[in-house]
Amino acid sequence: MARGSVTAVLAHGAWADGSSWARVITALEAEGIKAHAAPLPLTSLADDVAALNRSLDRIEGPVVIAGHAYAGAVIALARPARVKALVYVAALAPEEGEKVADVFYRLVPHPQAPKLAPDDNGLIWLPENAFAAAFAQNASAQDHTVLASVQRPISLNCITVPAGRPLWKDVPTWYLIAEQDRMIVPETQRFMAERMKANIRTLAVDHTPSVTAPAAVADIIRDAVRAVSGN
Repeated sequence: MARGSVTAVLAHGAWADGSSWARVITALEAEGIKAHAAPLPLTSLADDVAALNRSLDRIEGPVVIAGHAYAGAVIALARPARVKALVYVAALAPEEGEKVADVFYRLVPHPQAPKLAPDDNGLIWLPENAFAAAFAQNASAQDHTVLASVQRPISLNCITVPAGRPLWKDVPTWYLIAEQDRMIVPETQRFMAERMKANIRTLAVDHTPSVTAPAAVADIIRDAVRAVSGN
């Protein structure tokens, strides 16, 4: 299987959209790896899985799916046909029967983590100052402005329903542990990565390295693509 025949599908997490993968997409394209950002509505876990599957339907050939943060739960429930590997980027990986909230709140949050609460519509927005304080503290002021401006709220229905049997039980996985993460405790990331027996890479990056350390994210996705393509 040629490396160029494997497509990287990138799923954004809560409070983000596909533009959060922009620098990773260009880095992968420079290495001859096709990349596609899958838009998720963040309205329910089931809705997000369905949206991811619709993106997969538009792509021919084998795929490696990368998920950031909340999207780790989504990529693990993707339709398994043609999915050759999963890459977790500071991502949540609930076991079958666990809720996203169970793993997110497994340990005491970082002191600078934002206090999260749903609005009257059952949607959770990230406070604007949280982008610089916790979501991407290593990003530039310009990036903080963009991230805050394009943020997508996440519904309670995404994080309060039990997950199904995860695909990481059946395909190879890679996990980038973000040592400077203030949103998902690094110890929780390591717990999930070790539980799924992932290929682990631990880096001194913040919660959103697709923005602040895109080369590192592209590297781990490239390694997954290379492993499944035999190149």
